Amino acid sequence: MRSGLLWCCLVLSLTSACRKAPPLRVPIPEVTPRVRVSFQPPVDRVLTESQRASRMVEKGGTGVREEVELTTESRFTPSAGGWLLTQGVTHARQTRAGVEVESWVDDVLKRFMLRVQLAADGAFVKLVSPESAGEAVRQSVPPGVDAGPLERFFQPEVLEARTRREWEAKFGGLFQRYVSEGQRTWVVDVLPVGDTQVAYVLERTVQGTRDTEYGDAVVLSLRCLDALPEEAPDALTDAWVVAGRPELTPGVTCQGEQVVAYGRFVPVSRELTVKAQVDGAMWTLTMESRAQGLQEEAR
Repeated sequence: MRSGLLWCCLVLSLTSACRKAPPLRVPIPEVTPRVRVSFQPPVDRVLTESQRASRMVEKGGTGVREEVELTTESRFTPSAGGWLLTQGVTHARQTRAGVEVESWVDDVLKRFMLRVQLAADGAFVKLVSPESAGEAVRQSVPPGVDAGPLERFFQPEVLEARTRREWEAKFGGLFQRYVSEGQRTWVVDVLPVGDTQVAYVLERTVQGTRDTEYGDAVVLSLRCLDALPEEAPDALTDAWVVAGRPELTPGVTCQGEQVVAYGRFVPVSRELTVKAQVDGAMWTLTMESRAQGLQEEAR
């Protein structure tokens, strides 16, 4: 959920996909206290989130900043022994160098409902009816306008790979288990940058817990590894191997924080800034999401 930014990264990467296994878990260290992060999503509630993604490209002393702001509404319903996450966009806004940009992408996002089948423990299973994104494209783009980039971007297999990657980068290996301060998990993540992509290992470290308006939450710090350390833990090496031994991008760095309510699952907030030097240009990608409200669904 976008979770995540299930939508913002999709929009920004239109001008710029990859599937991997979920991260391997690290044995729980003998540290107390421990908390159990359950996947018990809010049923009969509408979760409203604000989402923002920005991209700054600097080269030769000049830079251009693009930004996407979205408001999403998410619902969880029991389905197939697990959960169905349905997420829609209610507001979309894009700017370039501070000037608002009109785009057919906004109309597509507002027409298309993202449906994700999750297992009982919160693991990503599949997208449900991903082909409906193509129908949204056909309904939004007027005749005579080249819809090729949008159609390729929203191809079912491409959309599913991106959605899976984002969900697992945020939540893989977190639910239905005890965590304690200092515990780490790793997952290989990829972001589109221009005509290529940067790959890195995202390391999540449990910092502790925090009181929020959505209940007690676990706090994770986020950072990137651009190479495996010489004495890497087995779990870190295994995560890289399972992901297909991708070539990691030298020099990529990132920092951020993620806050997830446990007991009743609510993605309270997430901030991640990734920096990478690609083809002589410095790319700075910032992704933010924040829960804005959890309201009882109108009947």
